Amino acid sequence: MDKYTVKLLPKAYRDIEHIYSYISKEIKVQEAAEKTVKSIEDAILGLEEFPYRGPDRKVGVYANKAYRQMFIKNFTLVYRIDEKLKLVVVVTVKYSPSYF
Repeated sequence: MDKYTVKLLPKAYRDIEHIYSYISKEIKVQEAAEKTVKSIEDAILGLEEFPYRGPDRKVGVYANKAYRQMFIKNFTLVYRIDEKLKLVVVVTVKYSPSYF
């Protein structure tokens, strides 16, 4: 099985930083912030070997445009696969109940 390269867009990095900051500073639960970000990072790294594990995105801003999604805890990771380049591009990570 081919291994894919995973790239995060700057927006995805900012989203993850915001998630960490919100949980650790607003909710004030440092351990939960660390575990949540670790779960997101592990899911992203898993895309190197299993990029098609997330279903096609069918709702919201990225719906029906060849984007896929993965649910991690209370968050939705949206990404796209470039099969020719064997590249997975993570576009955003958002709180799942929010509409985007």
